[in-house]
Amino acid sequence: MKNVALGNTSLQASAVALGIMRMVSLNVDDAAKVLDTVTDKGVNFIDSADIYGGGKSEEIFGQALKKSGVKREDLIIQSKGGIVLDPKRSHGDLVFGQRYDFSKQHLIEAVDGILKRMGIDYLDFFLLHRPDALMEPDQIAAAFDELQAEGKVRHFGLSNCNPMQVELIQSGISQKLMVNQLQFGVMHTGAIDFGLHVNMSDDRSINHDGEIIEYSRLHNMTIQAWSPYQYGMFEGPFIDNPKFPELNAKLQELADTKGVTKNAIATAWILRHPANMQVILGSMNQDHLKESIAGADVELTKQEWYDLYFAAGNTLP
Repeated sequence: MKNVALGNTSLQASAVALGIMRMVSLNVDDAAKVLDTVTDKGVNFIDSADIYGGGKSEEIFGQALKKSGVKREDLIIQSKGGIVLDPKRSHGDLVFGQRYDFSKQHLIEAVDGILKRMGIDYLDFFLLHRPDALMEPDQIAAAFDELQAEGKVRHFGLSNCNPMQVELIQSGISQKLMVNQLQFGVMHTGAIDFGLHVNMSDDRSINHDGEIIEYSRLHNMTIQAWSPYQYGMFEGPFIDNPKFPELNAKLQELADTKGVTKNAIATAWILRHPANMQVILGSMNQDHLKESIAGADVELTKQEWYDLYFAAGNTLP
């Protein structure tokens, strides 16, 4: 398994991580099998959030960890907080928030809840879950300082933040923000499209994300790509989707050439980017996980990478 360095830490994490949002759909025995499967393939990184499954995903993970053959110290465990749940708004396994809250009290309570549900003593990473329009850096700093001093969190990061939001948060805290979690994949390429269409007036030249990939490379922040096989936000997977025949044909062609599956090629496409990203897998299907993980060891040429970019419907000026 290819490894990536996480931010400025000395940690070497698997290039592919397991996201446990959908673990709420499993019983403890099956969840333990998933953990054994991915760790046997070299995955050592777990991603979560306190809102996944309304907290149930973390409870099942904690029980599964005890039942599996995996040791806590062999894992890098990450979770996110800062969203206050609204039980009336849900989408599948995900419950949405009624507000964001980066106050010291809420962030500390969020971490305490995560640790209790998972049955662990500390998080390797704690991320702010999407930006809070009312965030106050001094409140975040007070929370981070206390969480770190008490040994509850070792490193910090954020998710879905643009460069100026990163700068604002970083200006008020003493810890270096190490990671930023963003949606990215062959069918979600806005963060690179505008850079290829500089000085143009077409739709792809619109900058939605504030040069976040270039910023992350300059500041040595690891980008963690979520929903790597989805198009849109919750529309569904693009792999084997008849809406995308050209892309699936190219994925299959490369999969046959490399001796892997289309999932592996989609993984390799993200990891080919020199930003040194990490891919977060959300499936709980053991076969799908094995197929996707295999992409960490697949090397795509520049032409193959661009061929997939074109097959996804993208253009160059």
